[in-house]
Amino acid sequence: MSSKVFSLKGRALKLDTAADLDKHIRPLKDSTDVEEIHIEGNTIGVAASIALADILATKHTLQYANLADIFTGRLLAEIPQALDALLTALLKCPKLHTINLNDNAFGLNTVEPLRPFLSQHTPLQHLYLNNNGLGPSAGTLVAEALAQLAEKKAQARKDGAENVPDLETVVCGRNRLETGSMAAWVKAYTANSNVKTVKMVQNGIRQEGIAMLLQHGLSACSQLQVLDLQDNTFTTLAARTLANTLPKWAELRDLGVGDCLLGARGGVVVGDALARGGNKKLEVLRLQYNEIDTRGLKAVTDAATTTASALPRLRRVEVNGNRFSEEDPSIERLQEHLSKRKEASHASEYPGVDEDDEDAWGVDELDELEDDEDDEEDEAEEEADEIDEEGEKIVHDADTAEGESVAQEKDKEVDELADALGKTELK
Repeated sequence: MSSKVFSLKGRALKLDTAADLDKHIRPLKDSTDVEEIHIEGNTIGVAASIALADILATKHTLQYANLADIFTGRLLAEIPQALDALLTALLKCPKLHTINLNDNAFGLNTVEPLRPFLSQHTPLQHLYLNNNGLGPSAGTLVAEALAQLAEKKAQARKDGAENVPDLETVVCGRNRLETGSMAAWVKAYTANSNVKTVKMVQNGIRQEGIAMLLQHGLSACSQLQVLDLQDNTFTTLAARTLANTLPKWAELRDLGVGDCLLGARGGVVVGDALARGGNKKLEVLRLQYNEIDTRGLKAVTDAATTTASALPRLRRVEVNGNRFSEEDPSIERLQEHLSKRKEASHASEYPGVDEDDEDAWGVDELDELEDDEDDEEDEAEEEADEIDEEGEKIVHDADTAEGESVAQEKDKEVDELADALGKTELK
């Protein structure tokens, strides 16, 4: 192992005391140039965390810290003190740009130690907070801390600090963020508008919250390259918002909106938006399990094939689990088009993409399609049409607020919108 990488990854160690830790930590103590630490997959108590923190605070070359899944089996009362010790120490690491805290059950009761680190650590570029049981209240606190971080970064630059990076990656999925925290996340993303990767999958966000997040928050992120919102709820309303926002993401390479109930009309409007040519760098499009029918499939296929210059780099489309036949002419046309693109491409055109990886090219395996070509409307579309008039007006206003820096300049208006959404959200 390189002296620059220290790892106890996946050893299932139960470290309760400083003595327990000391048996394994000597290489880290002795290292003067460590850049990465991997502690994930062990369980660390308060005393061991404090001992580890004392060591981490001296590692000024540290750039990457993986602290995922380190509190399994720990009492709820233990986690805040242990986490506070570790994060306070990491605040003293001036080169630490990436932290992974996935799979730690923080929740509202233990989220408090996160806030000082997330709001003050100006070197932070990449944040991984997946499967932490945050819920909407703790999710709001995290988002507010990230908005404060942007202010802290700006002040550091103003004070003459060099090499203060932008926050580039936010992974915050499987956290039940729900619609209730979206006003705070709008402010977080407008404040950190140079973010490049956003993954917020499986958060129970309803269509009103998604529309708000897209139109008032992520629309400000012109450098966005990866957006993954899979397994939330769009319906046609938020699908239209997505369609209106797509042209603002000229750098977008990977769009994940699978299992989001886009619906038949939603599939069409997203396909039509892509055909306008505002996303020429898009390589991967994930649309599986969305109740998309043959019309939506045709719109997506037309964007990829008929309009030759609209999606010149598209290499992978995932559409399994929708409502059309595997023999649909659009599927055959899309498969043929992507196959030819793979054959004609050179490795240098897609750096980092394995030419032999079947999951990186073509259309996904279509083994769970529903052949409902004769249905004019599916039940999901009918449900979307029944959303109350007040909720539809709110989202319509969000969709048509073109050119306004709403979240940046009108925080009061965003707060009022959030209050209104809370009153109209479907239960």
